[in-house]
Amino acid sequence: MKRNLHLLMIDPQNDFCDLPENYRPLDPATRQPLAPALPVPGAHQDMLRLAALINRGRAGLSAISLTLDSHHRFDIAHPPFWIAADGKPVPPFTEITAADVRAQKYTPRHPAALPLTLNYLDQLEAAGRYKLMVWPVHCEIGSWGNNVHADVHAAYGHWEEASLGIVAKLAKGSNPWTEHYSAVQAEVPYADDPDTQFNTKFVRTLAEADRIYVAGEAGSHCVKATVEHIADYFEKEYGPASLAKLVLVTDCISPVTGFEAQYHGFLQAMRARGVQLMQSADVLPELLDNAGRAGEPA
Repeated sequence: MKRNLHLLMIDPQNDFCDLPENYRPLDPATRQPLAPALPVPGAHQDMLRLAALINRGRAGLSAISLTLDSHHRFDIAHPPFWIAADGKPVPPFTEITAADVRAQKYTPRHPAALPLTLNYLDQLEAAGRYKLMVWPVHCEIGSWGNNVHADVHAAYGHWEEASLGIVAKLAKGSNPWTEHYSAVQAEVPYADDPDTQFNTKFVRTLAEADRIYVAGEAGSHCVKATVEHIADYFEKEYGPASLAKLVLVTDCISPVTGFEAQYHGFLQAMRARGVQLMQSADVLPELLDNAGRAGEPA
């Protein structure tokens, strides 16, 4: 009987890929080549391997899901939101704490945003997962950077046509008042915004699979946060043995520069909990074997 093998692609988007020049078209407005906002070293090759895996093993894939980091330009984790005490812009890769804001080292450019900002930072720091990082404006809704890497897009399009299926597409990150690394829950969920709360329906869909292959960018942040949330839910609802369903396809994932230790610590922690680590060349035989089971009786 054919197994339910589910591919989860996390944020395989242009802005996260270190794309070569021939993948970067001209911006019609500026006549300059478009450039990824937050390129992850190795991500372009990750995506080529991921596309090849989908193309070669597509008949063995039962389902594909895709998450899309999707932000507004004005966002609590983007430079336009902030101003420094000296009146200068706050550069990307600046970490901001609640104490910094209370000391007026950094403040929201919109004065009315101060109470909401402090509330967010206090809750974020109390959770203990992250401190706020100001990133370059990235994956802006409607932009080229928000689009999926071209080879991956083509590969899953072929899967949709061959399987008569639809890739499930989950946008996350459009609430400007919270960071949304994880595809299934914002760092600080808000009661009045269901999109920031835990996506139980989607995670239960994943739980129906025999295997969930996880690939995408970046391993130090969005992949890490997503898999941690899924693993916690699986363990609570289905027991520790259920984590063996999760497979991190490690040659289709890379960390943000400077966060390599965070990524490798995540891999070690997941392996210790029972999550499997594989490379795409090891996953392919499983997909090909599953494709061969299509005509077997249940």
